[in-house]
Amino acid sequence: MADTATQTLPTWRNRIDGAWLFSASLIALVALLDRGQLIPTLSFVTKALAGTAPFILFAVFAIAYLKATAAENLLARAFEGNPARMIVMAALLGGLSPFCSCEVIPFISALLAVGAPLGAVMAFWLASPLMDPAMFAITTGAISPEFALAKTVAAVGLGIFGGFGTLLLANTPVFTNPLREKPQVGGCCGVKEPFSATPVWTFWHEPTRIETFKSTALENGAFLLKWLTLAYVVEALMVIYIPANLIANVLGGDGLGTVMLGAVVGMPAYLNGYAAAPLVAELLDQGMSNGAAMSFMIAGGVSSIPAAIAVWALVKPRVFAAYLGFALTGSVLAGLIWQITG
Repeated sequence: MADTATQTLPTWRNRIDGAWLFSASLIALVALLDRGQLIPTLSFVTKALAGTAPFILFAVFAIAYLKATAAENLLARAFEGNPARMIVMAALLGGLSPFCSCEVIPFISALLAVGAPLGAVMAFWLASPLMDPAMFAITTGAISPEFALAKTVAAVGLGIFGGFGTLLLANTPVFTNPLREKPQVGGCCGVKEPFSATPVWTFWHEPTRIETFKSTALENGAFLLKWLTLAYVVEALMVIYIPANLIANVLGGDGLGTVMLGAVVGMPAYLNGYAAAPLVAELLDQGMSNGAAMSFMIAGGVSSIPAAIAVWALVKPRVFAAYLGFALTGSVLAGLIWQITG
């Protein structure tokens, strides 16, 4: 599960979105300061979007179908059974489900309130921002199928790592009484009663579900288009203005330090999982190591603003700090493994 359209799109028709404004500003600066690079920049962005279009369309329609059928209700089943099973299932569903981080805040709040193990919740939280069907498609198109698959495995692995770590430390002061006094259960998605219905796979027989399919497709299409446009504009400027040897010198090499640097830089610098894929692809072309790319993607995804808010809203700062600690440690491990095997 990742930070998809419903996080930002309720206002996209009413005002100019910041991502579009930033893209336009960058292009305007190129036109003003280096007019000779304007056409190459626009051409690069157009060709990149055209090349990614099949993956965007697949992602848009896949998410719209799953949303219209109410497939998110299957998430509740991850939190049934013994704690170990719950952790594994929560990590799997968190890493594969196609819904935004904030959408599960009311659901997780209710589970915590009735005593669901924090380990399973932690597993879900850690895995959920890192991968979903749309992000898998975009990452496949921008980087490679192997990288997308490795990131999926890393997402699930990070969830299991954090979940069992939380389970083992459940009786320590860090995880004792983890909830805020009055958890904030609102969210940018506006979900009030999530996961309360049974999935209907043949949604086209119901007008309300057809409307959900249409609106979700439009929202996710706008979301992906704006972030990928920004990513490709930045990528074009990187190609033109950043020497490849600079990236190779800072983030190249096979050592532990490079992988750790990728994670440390990724946590504060990460914009969005969809925008990150083409940017990381360009960094790889310029000499970034495989391990640093993976640690950057994993650490940055977990610490992205929507994902972090979903955790901060419900638990005390010490639990939030543990969440970030698991993310940083797990991202370095994932980067090292990918460095060796990728």
